[in-house]
Amino acid sequence: MTDLVHSPPKNKSRIELIDAARGFALVAMAIYHFAWDLEFFGYATPGMTAVGGWRIFARSIASSFLFLVGFSLFLAHVRGVRWRPFWWRMLQVGGAAVAITIVTYFATPDSFIFFGILHHIALASIVGLLFLRLPAVAIVVIAAGVIALPVLWRSDVFNAMALAWTGLAPVNPRSNDFVPLFPWFGAVLLGMATAQVARASGWTERAASKSLPGWTKPLQFAGQHSLVVYLLHQPILIGLIFLASLIVPPLAEEPRVGFQRACEAQCVETRDGAFCEAYCGCVVAQIDGDARAAEIYTGAPSQGTTAWLSDVAAQCSIATDMEMPGEAE
Repeated sequence: MTDLVHSPPKNKSRIELIDAARGFALVAMAIYHFAWDLEFFGYATPGMTAVGGWRIFARSIASSFLFLVGFSLFLAHVRGVRWRPFWWRMLQVGGAAVAITIVTYFATPDSFIFFGILHHIALASIVGLLFLRLPAVAIVVIAAGVIALPVLWRSDVFNAMALAWTGLAPVNPRSNDFVPLFPWFGAVLLGMATAQVARASGWTERAASKSLPGWTKPLQFAGQHSLVVYLLHQPILIGLIFLASLIVPPLAEEPRVGFQRACEAQCVETRDGAFCEAYCGCVVAQIDGDARAAEIYTGAPSQGTTAWLSDVAAQCSIATDMEMPGEAE
């Protein structure tokens, strides 16, 4: 199986620096996923990877991958779209994306991956072909618009699951890996613009003629087979942590504390930390004053309790917005 993004034509040498950069991004991704897995198994604080430095780290990793997608896409097809290898790679990436959706739907149905990084790469690679002939300046301007749009404008029209992939709904849907077209396609476009400038300046030819130190060979190898690495690293990490949990189980956490932390972790995906702390505090206070608290904290609420909890969440959301008007979206 080939690399996750597009390789240069066969009559051109690979740019080792690009392969190494892709490999480095894979290492960073594995580090983040390892932290996420520790959180999932109960070894780390719930919500840890969704806030602060971990959140920035995750976004940096996704941005670097998509930037490299755009960079490689331009170099691979600037002389003319090589349709046969293009569709072969799209079949691989698209097939892997569908497989991830199916697996995560059964593993985590409440937050399955319906438009993650692979889904985005497949779509962005197709849409990106439309920008191959544009000058770099125009691509940068369009990229800025793509990045800014979801900040400046969103609409309830995109709330339907069929349109959620755009990233323009007022609230992002729950998913363990959500990389919508807006704003993330902007990183792909910036990669294409950078590749165009690099090629025009002769940088790509100079880089292709240079070899990196031997210690980078593992990174280069991983970068050349990034799709395989991407698909295999999580099952391996999860398997290792699962085996470790059989020997040294994680410490049990008080259900109330775990519920509030999980609430805040989910909330910060769409709101700021101050709002989420106040909102989840309101929800927990309401639960503590009700006889159904044990039922909720044990994670097995009845249908009636679930409906009651939804009403509480709506009331607390309104109350928190009224208390913090400057933080409302």
